[in-house]
Amino acid sequence: MTGNEIRIDKFLWAVRLYKTRSIASEACRSGKISVNNIQVKPSYTVKQGEIIMVRKMPVIYTFEVLTTTANRVSPKIVADFIRDITPEEEKNKKLLAKNPGFGYRPKGFGRPTKKERRTIDRFNDNLSI
Repeated sequence: MTGNEIRIDKFLWAVRLYKTRSIASEACRSGKISVNNIQVKPSYTVKQGEIIMVRKMPVIYTFEVLTTTANRVSPKIVADFIRDITPEEEKNKKLLAKNPGFGYRPKGFGRPTKKERRTIDRFNDNLSI
């Protein structure tokens, strides 16, 4: 392994995409990590210029490797090692997943009345068309 190649699990941990190296290794084994659209094992050596896709549902993040490192870096300088090229549509999926939608009722409002329930059902039926 040359100086500009590093194991993918160690690199993901070093650039703070995963909290521990073992979690990064498990993500690789479960097929959540792909490099240049190929699913990789934890022992795969990542090189400068490769594209890494990380599946943290519901979003699939995409990063370009600018340079590699074996040591964990501070959050301030992570941008020197990877560039986030995730499309905006993917980032918006995270916001949509957090939004509870029309069926949400604030605490203390109780159950919907029969009339409110019919309105909700009509709204949901129109969405499915």
